[in-house]
Amino acid sequence: MSQELLAATVAAVRRAGARMMTRYSTESRQSGLSELLANLQANDAAVVDTLRPALTDALPSAGWLNDEHGSGPLATGEWWLIDPVGGNVNAVHGMPDWNIGVSLVRDGRPVLAVVYFPALDEMFTATEDGGAFLNGVRLRVSVKTSLDGALAGTGQAKPGHDPELAQRMGSAFTAMMNSALYVRVSVPVTQHLAQVAAGRMDLHWQFDNVRSHAAGVLLVQEAGGVVTDIEGKPWELAGQSYLAAAPGVHAAALEVLNA
Repeated sequence: MSQELLAATVAAVRRAGARMMTRYSTESRQSGLSELLANLQANDAAVVDTLRPALTDALPSAGWLNDEHGSGPLATGEWWLIDPVGGNVNAVHGMPDWNIGVSLVRDGRPVLAVVYFPALDEMFTATEDGGAFLNGVRLRVSVKTSLDGALAGTGQAKPGHDPELAQRMGSAFTAMMNSALYVRVSVPVTQHLAQVAAGRMDLHWQFDNVRSHAAGVLLVQEAGGVVTDIEGKPWELAGQSYLAAAPGVHAAALEVLNA
C-alpha cells in the first residue's frame, strides 16, 4: 500500500473531522427521535460530501460504500468502506467519543485503515503488513496473559437487535464480567478496537459483525493482536462474529464466550 494513498486518505479524513467539529457541540441536546435522526443524517452527509470526492480522486478505480451497518460479502476488487461518523449518536448528544472511519478493502480483506477521533485529535492508521500507528507512533497490543486483569469490551453494532441476539449479548456480558477485570459496553465499536490496538484495552467481541468494522480489525491485526470469529476461525469480512484480542488473553476469552 503506497504511502501517498495513505497520506491522501489521512488528509481527507482530517478535513472531514474539521467539518464535523464545526457541527459538534458539547451543549447539543436532542428533543426526540425525529430531531435526533435528522441530525444523524446531516452529520453523515457532511462527512460523505467531504470524503467522497477526495477518496475517489485518490483511487478512482475503487467502489464506494458508506452504509455503516452493511454486512455480507463484497464483489472482488477494491472498495472504500466508510463509517461517516462512528458513534454518531454520541456526537449529537454532545459526547466526545465519536470518530470518522475509513478502510480500503481489496478482494475481501482490509489493506488500509484510518480512524480519526476529532474531539481528541487522535489519528489511528494502519496498512497491511505496514503496522498500526497513533499520531505517527507505532502501536502494540497489550502484553497481559490473564483475563483477571483484562479490560474487555463489546457494543451495539447497530440499532434494532432481535430479542435472541440481545439475550446472547447479555449472557456473554455476564460471563465476561465474571472473568475479566472490567467490561465496557458502549459505542462506537471502532473506538474499542482502536483501544485494543493501542494496548489500552485487552479485547473486544461482537456477535453481529458489520463491514465497517474492518478499519478497526486491521488496526488490531497490525498492532499484533489476534482476530478470529467466536469459534476461533480466521476473521472474514462477511463473518457473523469476531473476537479481537491481545494474544495472551485471546484463547481464554474465546472459552468464556463459548461457555
